[in-house]
Amino acid sequence: MRNPRLIAAAFDAILFDKDGTLIDFDATWGPAAFSVMETLADGDGAALDRLIQVSEYVLAERRFLPSSPLVAGSSAHYGPLWAQALGRGCDADFLARIDELFLEAGLAHLAPIGDPQALCADLTARGHVLGIATNDSQASAQAQAGALGIAEAMHFVAGYDSGHGSKPEPGMIRAFVAAHAFAPARVALVGDSLHDLHAACAAGVCAIAVLSGPRGEAARAEVAPFAAHVIPSITDLPSLLDDLANAKCNL
Repeated sequence: MRNPRLIAAAFDAILFDKDGTLIDFDATWGPAAFSVMETLADGDGAALDRLIQVSEYVLAERRFLPSSPLVAGSSAHYGPLWAQALGRGCDADFLARIDELFLEAGLAHLAPIGDPQALCADLTARGHVLGIATNDSQASAQAQAGALGIAEAMHFVAGYDSGHGSKPEPGMIRAFVAAHAFAPARVALVGDSLHDLHAACAAGVCAIAVLSGPRGEAARAEVAPFAAHVIPSITDLPSLLDDLANAKCNL
């Protein structure tokens, strides 16, 4: 029997981006990336400097510039840059090594935004089906979901290597919609980047932008034209859903 609370809800399902949405990008990946680059450079200071440069990484602050290829891209996108910086080929083994190192370092520095576990418990109680679509690897996404205590709440977890492509392509979102036979209009994608919003629009689902990514409030003007709703962070999602449900009931 359908959850009564969901009858008046705007969405049957909510799909989350991960980095910058569920977890703090700079606090997690800033120190994690430096650890990974140090490991790959293997004591070669010049190689480490080249990795830092092509990654648009601010060493003194342990964070990336918003224009960094690592902010929204997967290792398949920035891997060739790293391979060139290291003077080696970019093969499947190299990309797998990057993903492996980032999985370990990401868990070591994992910094959630708000309380993802409480949020997912609330959304699940409302009857929403939840999922994650990220340009991180699927293994890393699953490991971080476990560390955040939200793995059991997720009915779908896809990364760039799950066979659905990576954002801004809509493959991951379409796979989520198809897996549960949702009407696209009854699904929302919550994310912090244009990659997320473009993917949502291409898949025909509702795009909800959060301003908790690397650019913070400064991203509002950039994301607003592509989002149906803009909120500060996932902490504000329940209030938005309440507002949308109340507006629907008052029609």
